Amino acid sequence: MSDSTQKLRLGSLVALVVGSMVGGGIFSIPQNMASGAAAGAILIGWGVTAIGMLMLAFVFQTLANRKPDLDNGVYAYAKAGFGDYLGFSSAWGYWISAWIGNVSYLVLLFGTLGYFFPAFGEGNTTAAIIAASILLWCVHALVLRGIKEAAFINLITTIAKVVPLLTFIALTGVAFKMDIFTTDFWGQGNVELGSVMNQVKSMMLVTVWVFIGIEGASVYSARAERRSDVGKATVLGFIGVLSLLVMVNVLSAGVMTQPELAALKNPSMAYVLEHVVGSWGAAFISIGLIISLAGALLSWTLLCGEILYSASKDKTMPAFFHKENKNGVPANALWVSNISIQAFLIITLFSSSSYLDLLYLATSMILMPYFFSTVYAVMIAVRGEGYEVNDAQRSKDILIGAIAVTYSVWLLYAAGVKYLLLSALLYAPGAILYIKARLENKQLVFTNVEKFYFAVVVIGAIVAAAGLANGSLTL
Repeated sequence: MSDSTQKLRLGSLVALVVGSMVGGGIFSIPQNMASGAAAGAILIGWGVTAIGMLMLAFVFQTLANRKPDLDNGVYAYAKAGFGDYLGFSSAWGYWISAWIGNVSYLVLLFGTLGYFFPAFGEGNTTAAIIAASILLWCVHALVLRGIKEAAFINLITTIAKVVPLLTFIALTGVAFKMDIFTTDFWGQGNVELGSVMNQVKSMMLVTVWVFIGIEGASVYSARAERRSDVGKATVLGFIGVLSLLVMVNVLSAGVMTQPELAALKNPSMAYVLEHVVGSWGAAFISIGLIISLAGALLSWTLLCGEILYSASKDKTMPAFFHKENKNGVPANALWVSNISIQAFLIITLFSSSSYLDLLYLATSMILMPYFFSTVYAVMIAVRGEGYEVNDAQRSKDILIGAIAVTYSVWLLYAAGVKYLLLSALLYAPGAILYIKARLENKQLVFTNVEKFYFAVVVIGAIVAAAGLANGSLTL
């Protein structure tokens, strides 16, 4: 957009990154991690995650600096490196991940309100779905007023929701006991946890979930006041959120044992603080979670619309999504995103799928966009694209990219066959919009290589559909 009043400064970009990452996940981290791993494996898992995600943050920073013309977000890297269909698929997968994530936020939000208002139950009662729908369309109306206005409110909610987290860290830090933390440190006393490697693997989708949004600034790179702020916001946001996550997780493990944490209900942070200070702690954290989820809902509503809008600007998506309202907001993209969320909210009334099921599915949808971004970063570094001759940074970027690629492959392995097949089932229908966009622009629909890619996705979708039909695959 050319309107300078809509440009986002570094503080707003950092808030978008932090606001996107700090949603409901951090408030459930103690139980989510303890359900599959003991303290020793948790430390190893966070070490792997810290290195892998930091390299991923550096990749997005590098791509923002070396390819400033690719200002449409994560999918643009897949498109530039691997062609139009995989570029479209990355945009499609990222968009689905974003709005499914919003469904999970709404379910968890009203499940948390159920602590105060029993009619909301676990977040999927009739009362909860009606209330969630009202909130959804209120946020929709807010975002339609303008990107900058919504981003400013996100900045305020980001600040507000960090306060309960810092309070939790301070209080559990005082209550932390090393003997509790080191009890059955490697989980050998619990055969259900399995080997340390299995424990680390069990953590991976959860750690990716809490870091989804790390690329949030790159999605808004075209709206940044200064291009250099995009990379800075990504790294600053990552470091801040990583610090919060590790402290919440580790300090909880020094307050309650692994079996005790694993048995907690979510949001488990509330019950950890209740264990430390009494019943007011649960209410305090629940209020913090409500604020956090409201902010994350706003961040991801912004992102949902921006993903489709950005992809339509370069004709990856149909032109329908390119329409803006008088405030410069991608209205059609926002309507389609929120209608999708509304439909899925209604489905939750009749589905047995839990918050965690939605979490894992949303996470699996974003793994391929991350993978293509890391491979593309290595490709441009090897070719020297965007680098000066004899640029010393080039070798460093190749190493960083290689580590990020390895981490992305590890995530795909950790996700497992089930979620990869379910992802294929969601990727396949996107081809309808891709074909529409190609025909609109009188372009060849598929190259020979892209026909192969599409065939693989369709086969995976058929296998997933058959598995859901016969019960061998469940969500």
